[in-house]
Amino acid sequence: MLQYLNERLLHFVWQFQYYNTASLFTDAGEPLKVIKTGQYNTHQGPDFLEAVIQINQITLAGNIEIHVQASDWLVHQHYDDPHFKNVILHVVWQNDQVIHDVSGNPMHTLSLSNRVPKLLLEHYTQLLQNPQKIPCSTHLPALSYLEWMAWKERLAIDKLIGHAERIIQKLETTNGHWEAVFWQVLAYNFGLTQNALLFQKMAELTPVNILAKHKNNIQQLEAILLGQANLLNRNDFEDKYVQMLQKEYLFLQKKYALKPANILPKFLRMRPANFPTVRLAQLAMLIHQSFHLFDAIKKAESLQQLIALFNVTANDYWHYHHSLTDEPTACLPKNLGRQMVHTLIINTICPMLFAYGDFHHDDDYKNKAIQWLTLLPAEKNALTNSWVQYQIPNKNALDSQALIHLSRQYCSEKKCLSCAVGHKILNQNSR
Repeated sequence: MLQYLNERLLHFVWQFQYYNTASLFTDAGEPLKVIKTGQYNTHQGPDFLEAVIQINQITLAGNIEIHVQASDWLVHQHYDDPHFKNVILHVVWQNDQVIHDVSGNPMHTLSLSNRVPKLLLEHYTQLLQNPQKIPCSTHLPALSYLEWMAWKERLAIDKLIGHAERIIQKLETTNGHWEAVFWQVLAYNFGLTQNALLFQKMAELTPVNILAKHKNNIQQLEAILLGQANLLNRNDFEDKYVQMLQKEYLFLQKKYALKPANILPKFLRMRPANFPTVRLAQLAMLIHQSFHLFDAIKKAESLQQLIALFNVTANDYWHYHHSLTDEPTACLPKNLGRQMVHTLIINTICPMLFAYGDFHHDDDYKNKAIQWLTLLPAEKNALTNSWVQYQIPNKNALDSQALIHLSRQYCSEKKCLSCAVGHKILNQNSR
């Protein structure tokens, strides 16, 4: 069991005082009272800052450092680190060595090995040993319905914050050009899983101002996007329309010194409707039909208005084709389906709107992004279905985004100590 003992668990035990606090004494036999555990510090320096304790009825204010073994203080070389000068208490699992402070006096030390409930350690070990994708599956649902609602909202917002941070980083590379950033994020999500990186690279190498110059010519837009995505670099095209696109691209490539992406498109194991050719043709039509799309999105007052902005169908040529080399098929207009539009709103529009609100300190945009997620249908995939089977509700896109984030950032990383579900499980009967 103790092989799973680590500092993060001890941080958790100290932060929430999940140990026997009755008749507390330091290892030197001095009466100890914890008045304030301190603020958990994830940066350089002691583990908890601005703590307050009493030893022999003398109040001390300072920092707390936590180790599995007391000797780890020396192993981690804290003895000559100025960040650790104001440590008022050394909390350890096992006090295997006397540690001295900068003045040469024995450091006040509290050992927890005989104070932490065995049940907490057993539950933690079970979580880490469980090979299932959801380590806490045998304990679910664990949280109440209201607790799950609160936890999922926090998870979804955390996911949006992560998106916002990456979007704002992109903003710096585009000199604050929000439409350019939106173009890159939109293109990435148009590529879906298989071609996302190709579409992103294509967008980065295709300035939005060039697209704006040709937005009234759908063939030129198709030529630019298909060419930049390495789909017009063959010399054996027989279709007259494709030959025309290739000719247009070669002209525009030379005119603007365009460099195509260095990633090849993928077609294997995907439905024809998701072929990169079809998605790029739809993306070209979206550019053709829209004007300052991100600005229009910001002004949208309802989800219905937002969905209407993405009511596009690829050019007539694509009614009869899925790729540049196939034989003509029966007429099937290639419109953006409802599911694809929902996917774009969830993964592009809401994160962009949240990032814009965060950057400009405008909660109205952030709240609108969150509200739209609550109005969209839930995503249904292997990750979300794994939670539903344990009676965890997945009622809307906010729920599904939260459950996806929970699976990828907590469960797969075994971050049970940072999870509300893990916290609840470890808290049960742990005192």
